[in-house]
Parts: sequence; structure tokens; C-alpha cells
Amino acid sequence: MAEPGRPGTTTAPRARADVARRVAGSAAAGCALAGAVAVTVAVVAGPGPGLTGYVSEAGIAGSGHATTYRIGILALAAALLLVGVALPPGVWAAPALLATGAVFTAVSGAVTCSAGCPLPPFERATAADLVHGGTSIAATASVVLAMVTLAVSGPAGPVLRRLAGLAAAVALPLCAMVGLAMLVLGRGAVVGVLERLVLAVAVLWGLATATALALARR
Repeated sequence: MAEPGRPGTTTAPRARADVARRVAGSAAAGCALAGAVAVTVAVVAGPGPGLTGYVSEAGIAGSGHATTYRIGILALAAALLLVGVALPPGVWAAPALLATGAVFTAVSGAVTCSAGCPLPPFERATAADLVHGGTSIAATASVVLAMVTLAVSGPAGPVLRRLAGLAAAVALPLCAMVGLAMLVLGRGAVVGVLERLVLAVAVLWGLATATALALARR
């Protein structure tokens, strides 16, 4: 048993906490991979309009792959929550942002949009469309902000900082382009492709970060 207070030793509670964080990282990686596969299957196999539509259209009521889509979204929400749990002690803001992102992601999966997932200013949206669209945007914003905070957080360690910095450098301009395209162009291939790129960056970052946390030795 390690002796408390001696340099180079680790107390049993700290060792257990490290193991728990690695387990959470492993679970997060599994959820991220499973969620990404489920959502991809629902989008590709579903009857949606391809790249000119939104990813969320795979989950509308009546879609043959709506259940698969929702399961995938909930798995991704769980992955965000578990990544926040697995982060090293001393990391500030990012765990709360990831937990917030997980909640918004889960709500966006539970509240489905109507056919076409219409959004203003070019389309007339229902209350469910606005809730779904708003929570989806809030979830993405929370995840990107978590990337930014991790990129400048010393306790996160160099590996997590590099992953977060690279992901944020790609995600931030993509998010800006999505917002501008939605306001100027509206629904179309440009928004569809940009949305998929943003989501791909978020999922890949989550998977890479979860894997790094699962393999970490502190």
C-alpha cells in the first residue's frame, strides 16, 4: 500500500479515481463509436434528401430509421457526459460544457422536427422544429466551447490540449460558415455538407479524446 505524503507514491483513493476515469473514457469511446455508426446508418439508409437535407431528417416521425437515429443520438449524448467525467482533475469549465452539450443533444433527439426540419428565416417552423433546432445548435456550441477551454487548460495535459486545439481550429470556422450559409442561402447542399463536416469533427474529437483518456496513465 502506498504511503501518504511520500513523493512518487499514489494513495489508494487516487488510484481508484484514475481507474474510474479510464473506465469512463473507455465507455465514452464505445458510446461515441456506436452512436456515430447508428446515426450514419440512419442518414445513409433513410429516405432523406441526401446532402441537401439536414442530418436530423433521419429522425422525423414516420421514418423507417427514426429509432436507429434516436438511439445513436442518445449514445452520443452519453459519450459527451462520460468524456466530461473522465477528464483529469483540475480541468475547469469543460466538464460542465460537455454535460450541457449532453443534455441538449438528448433533448434534440427526443424532440423530433417535422418533415424537412424547417427553420427560419426562409421556412415556416413549428414549435417542435424550433426546440429541436435550438437544442441542436446549443449542443454543438457547448461541445465547441469545451474544445476551446480544453485547448488552454494546463491540467488537461499536452495530448488532450493538442486534440482540442486542432478540433477547435477546424470546427470554429465551419460553424461560422454554417450560420452564414443558413442566413444567406437557406436549405441546400452547402448547408448540408457543412453541417455534416461540423458533426464529423465533433464526433472524431470526442472519440479521439475518449480513447486518449482511456489509455492515460497518471
